[in-house]
Parts: sequence; structure tokens; C-alpha cells
Amino acid sequence: MPMKRRTIILGGGAIVAGAGIAFMARSRAGEPISLQSFDWQASDFRAGGTAGINGALPEPIFRAEPQCIATLAQTLGPCHTNDVPIRSDVTEGVTGLPTRISLRLVEASICKPVEGADVEIWHADARGVYSGEAAAMCNADDAEARATGFLRGRQVSDANGVVSFLTVYPGWYPSRAVHIHLRILLGNRELLVSQLLFDDALSDLVYQGHPDYAARPVRATMNGGDTVFASGDAARFIFDFEKLDTGVLQASYTIGIAA
Repeated sequence: MPMKRRTIILGGGAIVAGAGIAFMARSRAGEPISLQSFDWQASDFRAGGTAGINGALPEPIFRAEPQCIATLAQTLGPCHTNDVPIRSDVTEGVTGLPTRISLRLVEASICKPVEGADVEIWHADARGVYSGEAAAMCNADDAEARATGFLRGRQVSDANGVVSFLTVYPGWYPSRAVHIHLRILLGNRELLVSQLLFDDALSDLVYQGHPDYAARPVRATMNGGDTVFASGDAARFIFDFEKLDTGVLQASYTIGIAA
């Protein structure tokens, strides 16, 4: 039986894995960034978090020609915490649309995979709340969230420079577009602190139709209006994504590391 072809969405433009690549997006302040061409429904995805996901997921697909450019650097931000565990499933039972985040690290100048790097991610839950002992703005008046470490984890990149985390689709909070944070260390050297975004049309599908996000009001900030990214930069930092047959969302990105 021939292998089933998988379609990934690149910045809103659909391609079939292995085909030629074109990345197109536009940004106007406060407006969505998406040239989406998918016709999914929220009901196509699983609900309730990662519980019940059995068996191995297919290998992530990355662009045939990685970006190989130094990824935008940012500060750690007020919601970072220390002593984050190494683990592949970072949810700790938190509910939401199950999402696998796969990152490929390469040296920006020569596109060579970076093996052995310590990659950390963290992001908000479906309510827009962070876990852990962070600044009050991250989980104010939520003692349960402050006492836990959900949606935080670390992995070490393999020989292909790849790490994967099983998580849930991030929630939004005022003044920010939908995003995850990441930090990359190699030995005692910090290589990068940055953030990655999600296609605005995909976020609309999730927030307007998925049951785990139904209680949230309409979000106010799109990728084009996120103040963390300079004008025109946001389009370069949006995940490629696909819907897996298991109802899991796959989000992938190649990170260029400056030497």
C-alpha cells in the first residue's frame, strides 16, 4: 500500500510534503496574518488534552529547505520559571486541543543540525493562564496554577536537531497574539530566547469552535498587532502546521541559530 501523502500549511499556503516551497504572508497592524487554504472544522480535532492518545504519532514534516536564518531574539519575559523538567508531554492533565510542537535546530550559516541542545518551551493554557511561581500578571489570584508546572518542559535535540513536545493549543491573553516561548541552551551557553506564533485563521477555528476554548471571549490581538514583534517580522515566525489523522494538530518550525 502506498504511503499516504500529508499536507502541511506554510504560513497559510498549503503544499504537499516534498513539493516546492513558497512562503507568503502579509501584516498590517492589528490585522490577521494568514493566507490559509484549509477547510477543517474544530470537530476534526480531539478535545480534552492529550489523555487517550495511544501509539506513536507520525514523524514531523519540516520544510524541504529550512529557513536557516537567525531566529528573532526576545527576553525571557515575566512568566518564565526555573527547574523545568525534561519531558515530552508537558500538559500535566490540562485540557485543550492536543498539539505536538516540533522544532528543528540548525546553524543559520550552513543549515547543519544542532545536536545536544537543551530546548525549553512554555505557554499559557486555554484560559490564557501560565503555571508556576511567576509574575502576578501570569496567573494572578490562581493559587492552583501557581502551585503546578503545566505547559512547561525541556527536551534535548537529537542528531537531526529535532525536539518534539506534546501539549495543547495555547490560549490567548490581552495585548498578545497566540504564541509559545522557547529558550535554547548548549552546555552553559544560551543560544536563543524567542517566541513563535500561530496562524490567525487557525486560532479563529480553535477559539470559535473547539469545546475546550468555548468559554473565552473574542480575542483582541492578531499577529499583525502583536507589539513584541517589530512591524513586518511576525509573518516570519508562524508555525507550519498540519492535522494528523489522530485529531492532533502538528506544529513545526525550523530555528536558525546564529554562531
